[in-house]
Amino acid sequence: MPIRNFSIIAHIDHGKSTLADRLLQATRAVTEREAREQLLDSMDLERERGITIKASAVTVHHHYEGQDYQLNFIDTPGHVDFTYEVSRALTACEGAVLVVDSTQGVEAQTVANAYLAIASDLEMIPVVNKIDLPASDPDRVAMEIESVLGLPAEDCINCSAKTGEGIKELLDRICRDLPDPKPPEFEQTRALIFDSHYDEYRGVIVYVRVFDGELNVGDRIRMMGTGTTWTITELGVNTPQPVKVKKIGTSEVGWLVASIKTLEDVRVGDTITLDKHPAETPLPGYEEPKQMVFCDFYPATTEDGGKKSDFEALREAIEKLRLNDASFTFEVQHSEALGFGFRCGFLGLLHMEIVQERLEREGGVEVVQTAPTVTYRVLKTDGEVIEIHNPADLPEAVHIDEIREPIVKIEIICPDSNIGDLMSLCDGRRGVFQSQQFISQGRQMLVYEIPLAEIIYDFYDKLKSITRGYGTMDYEIVQYKTDRLAKVSILINGAPVEALSLICHRDNAEKRSRTMLLKLRKQIDRHQFEIALQAAIGGKVIARETVKALRKNVTAKCYGGDVTRKRKLLEKQKAGKKRMKSVGSVQIPQEAFLTILDQSE
Repeated sequence: MPIRNFSIIAHIDHGKSTLADRLLQATRAVTEREAREQLLDSMDLERERGITIKASAVTVHHHYEGQDYQLNFIDTPGHVDFTYEVSRALTACEGAVLVVDSTQGVEAQTVANAYLAIASDLEMIPVVNKIDLPASDPDRVAMEIESVLGLPAEDCINCSAKTGEGIKELLDRICRDLPDPKPPEFEQTRALIFDSHYDEYRGVIVYVRVFDGELNVGDRIRMMGTGTTWTITELGVNTPQPVKVKKIGTSEVGWLVASIKTLEDVRVGDTITLDKHPAETPLPGYEEPKQMVFCDFYPATTEDGGKKSDFEALREAIEKLRLNDASFTFEVQHSEALGFGFRCGFLGLLHMEIVQERLEREGGVEVVQTAPTVTYRVLKTDGEVIEIHNPADLPEAVHIDEIREPIVKIEIICPDSNIGDLMSLCDGRRGVFQSQQFISQGRQMLVYEIPLAEIIYDFYDKLKSITRGYGTMDYEIVQYKTDRLAKVSILINGAPVEALSLICHRDNAEKRSRTMLLKLRKQIDRHQFEIALQAAIGGKVIARETVKALRKNVTAKCYGGDVTRKRKLLEKQKAGKKRMKSVGSVQIPQEAFLTILDQSE
């Protein structure tokens, strides 16, 4: 039976999951009774937000020109933060269906995903979706696809994933135009792991694409990356319901269960071979995802000051979530202000938001999240280069030769009328203009290089606000660059508070420090003595605010008499306040940290 392996790729909200629903119905993989919207988006969070977070692999059958074709397709996420899911899916395919919204046209992530497919040497079928909408303009969008991506406009298939128009033509085109899987290169079995998730009862479920040989129930397999061996207890395919099979042959896609208890034993991108007759060389994998954004998660403090069980509950929730999402990292972190927590690394801001929401929903824990930071590379005076995820880990200034920050290449597609405002926004974030490209009538693409630290806070919100929702962006790290960066320490009553320290550009240091200190002053209760709030770079104080002392009116009992009597009482009070300040400790409420950490800008 001929086989076609392909992925569905697109910008976020261009109709990938709805198109996947129609493909399932057109191939009779699901009945009318079983059909529902976003069938492959199994998570409540995916259905609520209308986005795909995890890629889903499905096997269906289609009859074309007297032959039955086996179609293995993967519905992928569209947001920039989940590009790693797309890259994983493309390694298991020979073709891609590129979906473009006929009302919005080519967007930033459309371009990024198309380039991923081109880099993987895949055959692409362009699809112009949502032609049933009154605002659709399929001819204009087809010309955009040709001018931006180089795919002929006449090759575009016009369809409506909502009504089902054009779906039959798309299925026929997939069977006709997508290439056959490459023939096996070796006799030995080789299968690529492109995804995995954890099942509480069966252990790790591994999704594989077999390139050479076949896998059978009962085979003893070896992971070539880790060297561990397991016995296959179950094999199956998703149709989209999981169906058990006896074997998965060459070029087929499916899942296996082998009583693997921890996700650490399975590396996505690894090659599976048979233990008795192993392959000599593994399949070419792909780069592991690199975390871009870091922040701390702490258990929300209870009224009694927090319990150990809060931390243990958070640890359990994070470890369980890690089994289903191997793309974020975590390590134990301790803060004097917030107690024990975890330093977590994410692929982007949406990824961070999704992980926090899943922790609270699936793990049942309440989480306090600190401000996001990025990875810096520090060249020390002895020539050693270290990576810093937390400002508190930065070495002393005397040991630092230079600090390098990550620079991203950002592509913004926006209406012509917003070009000037967006250029001002990028220039204000230390952006360097690279190029400007005409996309179509009324739309252009701006390319800038901007420090990642400048876009992780509110850049996307401002972009959407300026363009009234019509602007889109995509970014990737291109280099680490040396700049005038410094660690700003926050001192309260002369003592540094590491939980509030930050790394920023010297030109912005004073402004950001003053903003932080003003927020801090409002949050800290007045004490019996004056509290100095300072921001310093090294030994130089660059900003200061003062929390005034609570003072009792000690002269209230003086009715007349000599003025020296009043002065004597005031001097005595002043000396007491000075002595109190030297021995007193400042009580900083947790809310004060959260107010600053949640919004550092």
